[in-house]
Amino acid sequence: MPDNKTSESMPTETTHFGYEQVAVDEKQNKVADVFHSVADKYDVMNDLMSAGVHRLWKRYTIETSGAKKGDTILDLAGGTGDLAIKFTRIVGPEGLVTLSDINESMLENGRQRLTNMGIAGNIEYVQANAEDLPFEDNKYNITTMAFGLRNVTDKAAALRSIYCCLKPGGKLMVLEFSKPVLPGLSTLYDAYSFKLLPLIGKVVVNDEDSYRYLAESIRMHPDQETLKGMFEEAGFEKCSYHNMTGGVVALHVGYKF
Repeated sequence: MPDNKTSESMPTETTHFGYEQVAVDEKQNKVADVFHSVADKYDVMNDLMSAGVHRLWKRYTIETSGAKKGDTILDLAGGTGDLAIKFTRIVGPEGLVTLSDINESMLENGRQRLTNMGIAGNIEYVQANAEDLPFEDNKYNITTMAFGLRNVTDKAAALRSIYCCLKPGGKLMVLEFSKPVLPGLSTLYDAYSFKLLPLIGKVVVNDEDSYRYLAESIRMHPDQETLKGMFEEAGFEKCSYHNMTGGVVALHVGYKF
């Protein structure tokens, strides 16, 4: 008998946008709206939200990256370029850093910042979706992604896409908010995230909702062991993670062999 089902009668596939369930094809636009809203004050808010500690997390990422002169490095969800700035100095004129972000406003802020600092020649800017990267296979020695993976709709697809564009022996480093491991820290962290953080957003950028979403997106992100397993399922080997600030943030590492 013929199948009388129509696209209108089929259930819509959903995913989470913070604590809200939305259609899969709507999440990307909703996340884009968040970062369009906060782009101009993104760096200021990072300093306020973390009391400057985000700089230490990123410094550790760079120091343990093993980046060297002549390397090719992809900084995904690179936003305003905190990591890219440091990497351009490490790889030198023989190397290349690709600063990539799905959000046009964030990428433009990064481009202006690096240009104003006189950084050119070994940097390129590419607006791209991490789930379907436009780069050739086996191109990069290192890929970093700081505080961006939790906003990706299909994280498994993003990890597979990253795997393809890494060179054999290449390294993926994902710096992301995670699950506190110190006793009692979760209670304090929740109070900060859901009461103080939206208030800071309201006062500084007149956008309470975006920072409430950011807090919710952190809670919906996979915990340390789950994300490690996702790395392994995507093909990465020697996968590990390093907790920082009691597990509030974790740096995940995986290799392509």
